[in-house]
Amino acid sequence: MAYHDTVSPISAALGAKCPRCGVGSLFRGYLTVVDRCDHCGLRLAENDSGDGPAVFMIFILGFLAVPFVLWIEARWAPAIWVHALAGGGLVFGLTAVLLRPIKAYMTALQFRYRRSEFERGAGDDDGT
Repeated sequence: MAYHDTVSPISAALGAKCPRCGVGSLFRGYLTVVDRCDHCGLRLAENDSGDGPAVFMIFILGFLAVPFVLWIEARWAPAIWVHALAGGGLVFGLTAVLLRPIKAYMTALQFRYRRSEFERGAGDDDGT
C-alpha cells in the first residue's frame, strides 16, 4: 500500500488519526499513543512525541494565564482564592482541551519531517 502526503498534520491532529493514512486512531485512552495504526500498520508508539507537547503547553498557558490573572488583580483586586479559582480553572481547562490535539499535531509533524524514523525496519505487514 503506497501512501502519499495527502493527510495534513492539522487534520490528523484535530481528528487524532494516524499521520500516514488519516484513518486509524492515534490514541488509546486520553494520551496513550497506540503501538500501531489499526488501519495501515504504522509504528506509532516508538516515535511518541514525549514531553514536547507539555513544554509547549507550559509556554502557551503561561503567556495566556499570567496576563489574565494580572488583569483580574488590576480590575477588581480580589482575594487570593479568586485568583486560584480563575487562574487555576483557566490553566486546567485549557490543558484538558489542548494537550491531546497538540500531542497529535507534534506526532504528525514528526511523521512528516522524520518519516524514516517511523518506518525504519517497520515491517508494516509482518506484525513485528
